[in-house]
Amino acid sequence: MNVVSYGGGVQSTALLVLAAHGHIPYDTFLFANVGDDSEHPATLRYLREIATPFAAENGIALHILERRRRDGTTETLRERLVRPGSRSIPIPVRMSNGAPGRRSCTADFKIKVVGRWLRENGATKETPAQVAIGISVDEIHHANRRRSEPHEEIVYPLLDLGLRRTDCHGIIEQAGLPIPPKSACFFCPFKTLQQWQEMRRSEPELFAQAAELEAALIAQRATLGRDPAYLTRRAKPLPEAIPQATPLPLVDSDEAECDSGWCMT
Repeated sequence: MNVVSYGGGVQSTALLVLAAHGHIPYDTFLFANVGDDSEHPATLRYLREIATPFAAENGIALHILERRRRDGTTETLRERLVRPGSRSIPIPVRMSNGAPGRRSCTADFKIKVVGRWLRENGATKETPAQVAIGISVDEIHHANRRRSEPHEEIVYPLLDLGLRRTDCHGIIEQAGLPIPPKSACFFCPFKTLQQWQEMRRSEPELFAQAAELEAALIAQRATLGRDPAYLTRRAKPLPEAIPQATPLPLVDSDEAECDSGWCMT
């Protein structure tokens, strides 16, 4: 079984085009949706209006997966975050001293969701599925074959083809498709300060939702007698951390990126 973990961003959309044109041997793409209340709305629009029709036109099955509880109901990442009595935060928040918190969002809402679909469709430890991840040459430091389930074998077709992110842009444009936005949860703490500021300028309602979520997390931790946790490393509430107009200092990109390739690709 050969599948692509479709992240909804530039690199995995380039893989979709390459597969459609017969350059790589994949006809199944899996998008693990962490929740319509959690994914960036622009990513969901691209997925449903651009990627899904393109896949169908080219004989590719693009499955949208969701995390399911034991009773069969779905769970979103935002629901997990605001669950009453929750004592942990599964996203990479910053603690009051600026240190990063522990996270499980990628494992719980991406890796395990894809892994469950693979098991249900025949993948085993003895006959593992080959799962392609969209990491390009310029992000090779994120390639890590240990981040997988026992019934998976992680591969990186863009690395094998020697393709960079700029090459992926060209592949998508040549197929007549618009370039997808950077994919991630809209409240992901891995955003750079500049990305937060751009959201505040161009998507004020979404920024307000992120600030509301952060405030809820701070209040929840207060009831447990714990220090506040923030969505930026500036260790202050989002509206204060991200000024509307004042330029912000540059952030090292390595400190602001998910390191697995399951998100943001």
